[in-house]
Amino acid sequence: METRKYFTEELSRLRQDILTMATKAEENLGKALTALRTRDSDLAKQVRANDAEINHLQLKIEDAAAIVIATQQPVARDLREMVTIFKLTSNIERIGDHAVHLARAAKKLAKKGESQFRAQEHLEKMAETGQLMLRAAISAYMSQDAQAARKAASMDDKIDEQHKELTEGILKVMKKNPDLLKSALQILQTSNQLERLGDHITNICEAVIYMAEGVHEELNE
Repeated sequence: METRKYFTEELSRLRQDILTMATKAEENLGKALTALRTRDSDLAKQVRANDAEINHLQLKIEDAAAIVIATQQPVARDLREMVTIFKLTSNIERIGDHAVHLARAAKKLAKKGESQFRAQEHLEKMAETGQLMLRAAISAYMSQDAQAARKAASMDDKIDEQHKELTEGILKVMKKNPDLLKSALQILQTSNQLERLGDHITNICEAVIYMAEGVHEELNE
């Protein structure tokens, strides 16, 4: 009985650390979005600095989870959640990396030629949806709700749609203005990063479904 109490307490700590890590990633994504809107280079630097905290939390959580698995030997659903924790930390860390890329791109996207692509609105919508999607995915994890995870994953369609529209628009402009290649590549790279961000959040949703229902469900089609 005492062993079960210890496991429950440790699992509760791990869940709170996951929430903290995801919250920091969401906040960093928000700062990167603001840097994009305002071309604030100082804020972009802050995003890069904050990413180190997210990386530190990943190591802390994974080390603690490994100890729990080794000492408590969880089975069935408890083991699935421990496996899920590793999937969540990995994907949240990658989300943090995408926020850093967006922050780095903010200053570069202010260069001459960006406005001709009308990329700003698309990139902002992708980042905003990513924030909402991440919040919903982590909420689904905290509440152990597979259906909520599926609903969160469905928001990735909006990110994909914006990515597709932006890509098609850039290609049209490029046909008439091939000299804008450098600017176009920068925008496409940033859009690709945000599209991948949505994929990583979808991975989190899939992990939550596996944890709750014990099935591997492909949501990233």
